Order: sequence, then C-alpha cells, then structure tokens
Amino acid sequence: MYSITRLMLAPLAVSILLAAGCVNYAGIDHQGKLLAVGDAPSDSLKDKLPPAQWPRADWWTSLGDPRLGALIEEAYASNPDLQEVAARVAKANAFLDLRDAERYPEMDASAGVTRGRLSRFEDYSGEGEKYFTARNLAVNFSYTFDLWGGQRAAWESALNSARAAEVDLQSSRLILAVNVAKAYNQLAYAWQVSELNQRDLERLSKLVELTDSRYGSGLDNLSQLKQVQSLKARSESTLIGANEDIEIARLQLSALIGKGVDRAHTLERPSNLQASVVALPAQLPAQLLGRRPDIVAARWRVEAESKNVEAVKTTFYPNINLVAAAGSHALTGDAMFAGVSKFWNVAPTVSLPIFDAGRLRSDLKAGNAELDSSIAQYNRVLNSALHEVAISVTQLRSFEQQIVVQRDACSIAQSSYDLSQSRYKAGEDTFLDALNIEQQLIQDEMRLAFLNSKHIDSSVSLMAALGGGFQAPALETAQSSAL
Repeated sequence: MYSITRLMLAPLAVSILLAAGCVNYAGIDHQGKLLAVGDAPSDSLKDKLPPAQWPRADWWTSLGDPRLGALIEEAYASNPDLQEVAARVAKANAFLDLRDAERYPEMDASAGVTRGRLSRFEDYSGEGEKYFTARNLAVNFSYTFDLWGGQRAAWESALNSARAAEVDLQSSRLILAVNVAKAYNQLAYAWQVSELNQRDLERLSKLVELTDSRYGSGLDNLSQLKQVQSLKARSESTLIGANEDIEIARLQLSALIGKGVDRAHTLERPSNLQASVVALPAQLPAQLLGRRPDIVAARWRVEAESKNVEAVKTTFYPNINLVAAAGSHALTGDAMFAGVSKFWNVAPTVSLPIFDAGRLRSDLKAGNAELDSSIAQYNRVLNSALHEVAISVTQLRSFEQQIVVQRDACSIAQSSYDLSQSRYKAGEDTFLDALNIEQQLIQDEMRLAFLNSKHIDSSVSLMAALGGGFQAPALETAQSSAL
C-alpha cells in the first residue's frame, strides 16, 4: 500500500517541482478601481428637498388613481420584455446549478452484451470461426480535486451572475412601472388637450357665427369673415390631431401592459393625476447603493468577474483527476458474477500546463479585461445615479415654480373672462370681446395642463432615480481581494 501511495504522489511532486518553469500569469492584472461613494458628492441636493423616507414599493398610489396600480400589475403579468428578463434569470440559475454540479464526483453504471464471431487471426488457438457472447457490467467513477479553489471560484462567479440577473428583473419591473405610469399620464394629458381644443373650437364656431352675422349687417368685411373661418378650420384640424394623440397614447399603454390593440379601446380616461409628494432621504448617497437595482446588479457583476479571474488563475496550477472503475466481464452467463470475471482499476492523473502558445495567459487577460469592463460599468452607473436624482429634483422644482406662476395667470385670465361676460350681459362689451378674452383663458389652461403633466413625469422620474422602493439584501461592502 505504501509503495502504491508513493507511485500515486510521485507525479504530483514532480509537477510541483516543474511548475516554476512552466506557464504562469506573472505581470497580468486588472487596472480598474471601484468608485467610492464618497467620490460622488450630493451635498448640493440637500437644500432642494426636505429629508424623508425612501419611496414605497407601491409608489404609484401617490399619483391618485387606483386604476394605474391595476394596469401596472397587469403589465407585470403580461409584458413580454419582462418575461424575457425572467427567462434570463432562469437561465442564470440553471448555469449556477451546472457549476455546482461540476464540483462533485461523477458516477455512472453501464451494462452491455456483445455477440460476435472471431476470425482465425483473432483466435489464439488459430482455428477461428468461433462465436462468442461477451457480457459487461461496470461502475465508473471520476473526480477532479479542487486543490486551488478554481471550481469553487467558478461556482461563486455563477452565483454572483445569478444574483445580478435576479436584480435585473427587479430593475426591469421598476422601468416597466415607470413607463406605464408615464404613459398613463400622457393619456390623461392627451384627454385634457382634446377637451381644451374642443372648447376652443366651440369658441371659434361662435366667433364665425357672430362674424357672419356682422358681415351680413355690413359691420365686418369678407376678409374678416374668411379669417375667422380659417381659424375655425385650423382648430378642427388641431382637434383631430388631439384625438389622434389619445388613440396613440392608448395603443402605447396597451403595448406596455402586453395586450393587443383591442385592449387599447377599453382604456378609459384617467382621473386627474397629481404629482407625488417627493422628498430626499437623509442618507443619500450612501444608501443609494442598496436602493438602486441597477447599481446592485452592476456590483454583483463586478464580483462575478472577480471570481471568474480567480478561477482562470487556477488553470495555471497542477491538476489531479481520479478515474476508477469496477465491474465484471465474462464470456459465459454463469461466470458473470464469478470471482475470475471481476475487475477494477484506479487511475490518478496529474496534469500541468508547460507550453500552450499563450492560451492560458490570453484567457486570463480576457478575464481581467472583462473585470475592468464591469468595474467601469459599475462606476458609470453609480456616477449617473446621483446625476439622475439631481436632474429630477431640478426639473421637479422648476415645474413647481412654473405651475405657481401659471396658476396665477389662469386665475387672472378667468377673472378677466368672468368680467367680460358680466360686461357683455350688461351691454357694456360686445360678445366678440368676450370670445377673444376666452381665447387667452384657454391658452393659459393649456399651458397649465402641460406643466402639470411634466410635473407628474418629473415626480415619477425621481421615484425611479431613488430606486422605486427597491431594497437589496445585504450586499457585502468589503471588496474582493482582487479589487
């Protein structure tokens, strides 16, 4: 037994002695460095919004229309893009199971029967023309020792990739919810625009009727009549375009929820939406690392590529593989389980790369390049995250200020219109004056509807920039040794 052990270990010892002069990865390393959260300051945001909690997972309820939540849930169930991402998660988990299985021994059994005829040259007696039936029964075993942790590193790389894929699914759900909310808001705005254009068309119809009467009385000329008729025709065209926008918004919304064209026709007019009351959390940007799914997914991919580099490095080291088999081989059925028919073998193998024309070094260089790429992507996502918050906050505050001013303008226009109506009824102004003043009121209300729509979009964008209620499980903050 001692001599057999020495024979098995001798090749390993020789391989280790030769390793110093064999293929190695000296001088190969990655260059990227993870951006620290402190390198992405956000102090300038603190005075723009009051501190508050992070968004809730059902942040869309704050927009004030329960039907929006139902549409988002419908999109979660039917959107094909989301289903595609879910399939990628399943694929990543299947690959993880494969990497896990590779860490364990393999064992299989085989049985067979061979019927044949021996030629004279195959028959040791020299007679030939003999028939035989060979029966085989064997159990095979193989195992590759993970001496350097390469298989575990490959499994951990697959585990981190699977985690990234699962977070990608959460990110896709957030993006889908944001797009549905914005599409729903666009539908609400399209309805408002159509309603205001209808009012303007009614105003111009009255103006044409009045001008035609004045033309018949000789108070206005034909040019004035043609002018207001042209304005009415233009208003009719604008109204047709506004109604088209409603249908397009419906179709876009039905596409997002993963339904056909018929579903678009069932979408009703949204109620008056309101912008979410949004405030910035006090721990921005530190907690943003775990609140933004795209940041979390990018970090998991860095960890996955780091573990992949570790796995590639182990291919430079000696490898031990053990293959064994045991069974029975007989030419007669009654001898199948006899002692003389039994066999076994054990074959340990040691392999060490000596010359491969640079293949292993190229593999490692490619792995380090992928690691650098994932680090750069993480830094880009982290750097852009706070910019997205800043942009959303800036837009939100700007639209809030514009809305305050525009509401004053609408209030003044409404007062002016009410006064013109009173003066017209009192005989102090003409109906023409009242119609002209109404035009300004409609224009101001159109502008206010636009600002309200943009304000809602900005609040939704800020919800998304803050992670939309996502919260990752504890992600190891300590960087891998390779980073």
